[in-house]
Amino acid sequence: MLVLSYFGLLASLVLLVALTMRGVNIIVAAVGCSVLVALCSQVPLREAMLVDYMDGFTGFFTTWFPAILLGAIFGQLMDDSGAAKAIAGKSRQWFGEKRAVAAVVGAAAILTYGGVSVFVVGFSVYPIAYELFRGADLPHRFIPVAMVFGSISFTMTSPGSPEVQNLIPTEYFGTTPIAGGLIGIFSGLLILVIGSLAIRRTIGRAVAAGETFDPPAAAAARAASTPADRPVPILAALAPMVVLVGSFNVFSFVFDIRAVEALLIAILISLVLGFVLLNRRLAARIRTLGSGADNALVATANTCAVVGFGAVVSQTPAFDQIVDQLTSMPGLEYAGLAMAVTVIAGITGSASGGLGIALPILAPIYQGMGLDNGAMHRISALASGGLDSLPHNGYVVTTVRVICNETHQRAYPAIFMASVLVPSIVLAIAVVLYTIF
Repeated sequence: MLVLSYFGLLASLVLLVALTMRGVNIIVAAVGCSVLVALCSQVPLREAMLVDYMDGFTGFFTTWFPAILLGAIFGQLMDDSGAAKAIAGKSRQWFGEKRAVAAVVGAAAILTYGGVSVFVVGFSVYPIAYELFRGADLPHRFIPVAMVFGSISFTMTSPGSPEVQNLIPTEYFGTTPIAGGLIGIFSGLLILVIGSLAIRRTIGRAVAAGETFDPPAAAAARAASTPADRPVPILAALAPMVVLVGSFNVFSFVFDIRAVEALLIAILISLVLGFVLLNRRLAARIRTLGSGADNALVATANTCAVVGFGAVVSQTPAFDQIVDQLTSMPGLEYAGLAMAVTVIAGITGSASGGLGIALPILAPIYQGMGLDNGAMHRISALASGGLDSLPHNGYVVTTVRVICNETHQRAYPAIFMASVLVPSIVLAIAVVLYTIF
């Protein structure tokens, strides 16, 4: 039975990645692969799909849909109002067209470190990225890697990050978000430097080979439909984003404002600016809200489908055996923790999901070995940000397909390099440093 369970786990994961790369609907692929892994592990199919899968699916939806919905609407309003074009134009003046990639990575990183959910960041930054890449005539297929790298590589795993991937370990190790010391800071900076250089070199080679902006038809049509009848002053364009980050990080200490409330305030300001500056009619505003809601539903469902798959996998004998083997590596305790978290995150296709499954099991085991809690916190956070970004990751699917209207064939190779390969190399370096020091 165990051999068959291993086969089912491996076959379902490979199949899910292959189907995702081929452009198959992620919901259909995740459901099919969940059935396969349940059958091979002899988990009752009714229980696996109606209990385990749906608990994972609905749990994510309940937790994140409000923020994703408002984030998608906010991004749509920024695009429709002309604010994104205004910010992109000013960024070109400040940084120059050659630094379009750095501007996109920086915008995503600032929002992420500002406490904004990565899904909100994706919808908010893409309109700006589109204008920057178009102005610099850089291949559109590299917009996803710039956005993903800026929002889920160094930003969600470094000390001080407000993202959930850096907060979950605090619950199990009794640490603070800045745990990990200088090695943690060094690791974050190393991901930033190596990843940035790798992205720059990859895009440079594509441009040298003759690639140009060349967006997909759906992305070009969406950009063409955006009204552009009046220029937007830069201060007015920045106001909604400043309010979003400011209300989340500053006003939250006084008024207990959270992500949803901060987004509502930013959306209201964007709506008012649209009416006052651009004389947008009510019908146009309603259509914008509807487009944002449609995007949010697709984005949330894509991620829920993968989380549901991970919930089914976690109930299999093979999964339990993998965890047992990884936690019993003599003399390589930090390496065992890193491998366990990153493998579980890769199987589930989710950094937060992987941590949520792994740490309740692993933390007591490794704390019993007398290891440093701060080091375990930072290793766990770093490990969650490697294999989680395989093609079936919910945020990757959403960014590539829903937000950027790209395909995995065009966009994912660069994402793999920047969000899987580079963080995994840095994780190995961090494990060595924590082991030595």
